[in-house]
Amino acid sequence: MILNLVITGVGGQGNVLASQILGRAGVKKGLSVTIGETFGLSQRGGPVMSHVRFHDGRVVGPIIPPNMADIIMGLEPLETLRVLPELGRPDTLYLVNKRPIYPLNVIAGDVAYPPLEGIKEILQENSRKLLWVDGTTKSMELGGAIFLNTIMLGALVSLDNFPLTIEDIEEIFRVTFKGERLSQNLSALQIGRELVLEYDQES
Repeated sequence: MILNLVITGVGGQGNVLASQILGRAGVKKGLSVTIGETFGLSQRGGPVMSHVRFHDGRVVGPIIPPNMADIIMGLEPLETLRVLPELGRPDTLYLVNKRPIYPLNVIAGDVAYPPLEGIKEILQENSRKLLWVDGTTKSMELGGAIFLNTIMLGALVSLDNFPLTIEDIEEIFRVTFKGERLSQNLSALQIGRELVLEYDQES
């Protein structure tokens, strides 16, 4: 295996599109890529998880085996925490958007959303490294929450030793988007890259 990546979040955050973009970029670069998706009961607002496996051509299943994720990219903090016992391990790297999306039972007042600092501490204690970033604020500044997945992609491919680069993703974007949407997504990639650079400088 080259790398096992989990992307987790809730429906409507662009999780599946992000995994498809990574898969297309990987294949174009000459890598073998296997992708699996799992969905909760409700696609919009329910949990969504993508398994993206970059490998050397051997036959691998679409679902990452238990506790074998190299990187877990969380678009939502609580959904990231849910993945930790199943797929994480002590040397997993976590890239997490820290802005929560409250489930219906939290909005209704039936249960409480766990404290964000508590989620952050658990992830830090059980990982090789945690990058805890505010991708939602950056996406709203760019034009809307729709750009969160692209910002997080830009951060992901800027991590050390990741098998793809921003240039690889840009190449896919240029045949996927046109006009203003293309320029916004290219900007979002760079914003994600800057988030990682700033985080590393502060650490």
